[in-house]
Amino acid sequence: MAVVTRPSSEHERAGAAGAADVATTRSGAAARARARRVSPDDEFGPGELDMAALLAARPDLVIVRDGGSGPGPRDLEAALIGADFSPAIVSLDPISIEGIFHSITTLGAMTEAEDDAIELVEALREEIGEIEQGVVIRQDAGLRPRRVAILEGLSPLTASGRWMPEQVRRAGGWDVLGREGEPASATSWAAIKEVDPEMLLLSPAGLSLFEAQAVWRKIERPEFWSDLEAVRRGQVFFVEPVYFCRPGPRVVEGVAMLAEIIDPEGFIDTSPPNSWTPLFE
Repeated sequence: MAVVTRPSSEHERAGAAGAADVATTRSGAAARARARRVSPDDEFGPGELDMAALLAARPDLVIVRDGGSGPGPRDLEAALIGADFSPAIVSLDPISIEGIFHSITTLGAMTEAEDDAIELVEALREEIGEIEQGVVIRQDAGLRPRRVAILEGLSPLTASGRWMPEQVRRAGGWDVLGREGEPASATSWAAIKEVDPEMLLLSPAGLSLFEAQAVWRKIERPEFWSDLEAVRRGQVFFVEPVYFCRPGPRVVEGVAMLAEIIDPEGFIDTSPPNSWTPLFE
């Protein structure tokens, strides 16, 4: 079974397979069928449909992120009029970790891998439950939740949304800037100063850890940068966006990563390898 996905926004251009992160295919053809990643040489923007690539892929299933930029289900149906194949089109838009788990089982059922999907979700629930249990133990011992802000975009500045504040909460923190269950929203240095987080995490969607660092070096910091509590504490970190911006199993690894950053004494080596780095060495 071939699967094609599209990105939901420019911030997720590197995650064209965002929803397919949770899809299991028997033929392994998803990678071949996937629309081309956006690069500086691409003639298509992050929200545009490469019709030639879609027709060449001949997918059985097309997954789109509902409410995002670019073509939606009706646009795809119209574009496929006259084609000699008719793929199923499923639109998903999870806003929570539970919603991501539901997407996994939905796609498992649609790709004849329902048992595998259920088994995966059970394993993910167990993993995240163990992390939360560890957080409760540490907080019962007197560790208070850390005040955290995650920037989902650097240019322009974008506060976290959807499941990212939930990831922080489950990891033992409190996202003082983002809005759980709501879309990511524009923010400013003034707003960051207002909440003055103890920890500042930089996770621009669509970029790798290395690319995020390169973008950061070009951004002008505000005059009060050194007065921010997170900066004074040396608690500013780059975190690999793939564990936060894509609605797939890796969000649980993102929770484990945050738990280690927030409480390095309570959570040792729970992060995926090379998944985060401090701004201040």
